[in-house]
Amino acid sequence: MRAWAVVENGKPLQELELPTPEPKGTEVLIEVTHCGVCHSDLHIWEGYYDIGGGKKMSLKDRGVVLPLAMGHEIVGRVAKLGPDAKGVKVGDLRIVFPWLGCGTCEKCLAEEDNMCLTPRSLGVYANGGYGTHVIAPHPRHLVDPGTLDPAVAATYACSGITVYSAIRKAMPIPPDEAIVVVGAGGLGLNAIAVLCAMKHRHIVVVDISAEKREAALKAGAHKVVDGTGDGVTKRIIDAAGGPVLAVIDLVNGTQTARFAFDALRKGGKLVQVGLFGGELTLPLPLMAIRALTVQGTYVGNPKELRELVKLAQEGTLAALPVATVPQNQANDALMRLRDGRVTGRLVLRSDAA
Repeated sequence: MRAWAVVENGKPLQELELPTPEPKGTEVLIEVTHCGVCHSDLHIWEGYYDIGGGKKMSLKDRGVVLPLAMGHEIVGRVAKLGPDAKGVKVGDLRIVFPWLGCGTCEKCLAEEDNMCLTPRSLGVYANGGYGTHVIAPHPRHLVDPGTLDPAVAATYACSGITVYSAIRKAMPIPPDEAIVVVGAGGLGLNAIAVLCAMKHRHIVVVDISAEKREAALKAGAHKVVDGTGDGVTKRIIDAAGGPVLAVIDLVNGTQTARFAFDALRKGGKLVQVGLFGGELTLPLPLMAIRALTVQGTYVGNPKELRELVKLAQEGTLAALPVATVPQNQANDALMRLRDGRVTGRLVLRSDAA
């Protein structure tokens, strides 16, 4: 198999020839056709997360080993089955659930693989969709996209289930009650689409980019807020008609977390999704007096992926705007994302597509 891999953090991806995995047991070998380029890939490429206070959390310390073919938003065709794999056949096109765990613990057996304490996520701890082939441990990690555009379907494996899971944690909220989404990139546009599919009628989106705010309005946001400079909290409250019950922070940096928290009303919840980095100092008496919740959320689980795909197949979920680029241009695509030159999602398309 070929892979466009991180060999050294912060340096251009290199094209490598690697052994093609051989599926064992219930494993399924997938030939990649499409793979989304996600902002999380940038953190893996850089090799660390900014955890605030001048500190960094090394990806190496988390068990990430180089060289690594990143990419976790994967669609591909079944190429080969392990002897115990049932329910799919060679040639089937499938979305690959990438947030894998050990496969045997209580969380994995409950199909909450993303909460496993020994993660084996594709594109993070194992080679992912920046390569020509990946291994799915079990057919239950494969979801049939049906008639969905495979380039769009690929984004549901991360961008889609990440916002779907975050929105579920923020709910229930009356449909005319404001819900705030911070960030109008690929995640933000997917969040708007999911909320619209859920018939939510008051979506306020915050972004620093005028272009992305315009894209948010076209996607179905009801109001947008400029996230630059001072006074963002007031602009959010004005746009929402008052302090809000829920903010979903898809950026989740020091600045966004602060203005998001300050916009909450009594009983409000801040759901933190993004990995931008930094830290948040909380006024502890207010947490109790105002009964506030700050909750992190990590991607989603296979059950949520299936629910999201069903929503898309029913025709109520608007497709995220995607642009496809050849898989061998993975490094250029990653740099475009790094430089903020992407609206929606870039998706790598392989020769097998």
